[in-house]
Amino acid sequence: MRWKHHPLAFFAIGVNKRFANIMSKLGTWQNDDQVIRRVLKETKTIAMVGASKKTDRASNHVMSTMQQMGYKVIPINPVMAKQNETLHGERVYSDLQSVADEYTVDMVDIFRASNAAGQFVDEAIAIGAKSVWLQLGVVDEEAGKRAVDANLLVVMDTCPLMEFPRLGITGPDEEIL
Repeated sequence: MRWKHHPLAFFAIGVNKRFANIMSKLGTWQNDDQVIRRVLKETKTIAMVGASKKTDRASNHVMSTMQQMGYKVIPINPVMAKQNETLHGERVYSDLQSVADEYTVDMVDIFRASNAAGQFVDEAIAIGAKSVWLQLGVVDEEAGKRAVDANLLVVMDTCPLMEFPRLGITGPDEEIL
């Protein structure tokens, strides 16, 4: 699939409008614009759980767009890691701990089903990440509470590519880099 829109445009409808009809799964959790802004401006290095080499997957597009915006995005995909693959010029890792052994991870961006997200939130806490971002359609309020209790910033059920234009953010703050 070719992306016909500007890279920062709302693209998250995905292939066959896969995400277009998803109603928000958020119960009592509410994202905070100040938290979203802080995460997007202060983050330098992102570990992306569920990165895919398939160009029709949202994770593939989000990864390449965020790289173009100045973020270092490190893909995590156990199958690709076993095959020593790279994605958008970055080595693919099998798990968060392997990434944390080599990099300081600011954000863990989770492209996995809601019922699997909690495991990766707990791993993000364990490696000392500063924030977790659960992508559009991914909600685990209990995991979010655990992350907040561990002093991580939390965003869920949205996509950074939707938030950049909405909040007028063009990438990480230069002075933080």
